[in-house]
Amino acid sequence: MRIGQGYDAHRFKEGDHIILGGVRIPFDKGMAAHSDGDVLIHAICDALLGAAALGDIGKHFPDTDPDLKGVDSRILLRKVAELLTTKGYKIINIDATVVAQKPKISPHIPEMRKILGSDLNLNNDDLNIKGTTTEKMGFTGREEGIACYAACLIDSI
Repeated sequence: MRIGQGYDAHRFKEGDHIILGGVRIPFDKGMAAHSDGDVLIHAICDALLGAAALGDIGKHFPDTDPDLKGVDSRILLRKVAELLTTKGYKIINIDATVVAQKPKISPHIPEMRKILGSDLNLNNDDLNIKGTTTEKMGFTGREEGIACYAACLIDSI
């Protein structure tokens, strides 16, 4: 078995929604990013790639690639899962923590788990998502952006 951890953060920009865990969440800001800015999926991708010693999301999907401009992060996640399968690994479980003062993510967690579980072929019992604030400290507390931490366990097929 192998353990991986991932982290991602993006700042806010003008907008009317964010994408988090594949879910469109109405909000008075958007995410500044080359892709759709889904920090939850990006952190999960990094955790999975790290567990398999396959580098990071930037190595596989560089922000300098014009073909990836505005890409749906779920596409990247499915490609990472496919890469792990090709390398002989299966995902055992994922645990992720979204750090944001706003928006409140708890109402959206069931849908995120459903979407990500479908993309990764995981049961709800094997995929956990939590939200927390930083009590108004730091860039997330000042509502400048969102961060996410993810951990995973993989094993040989």
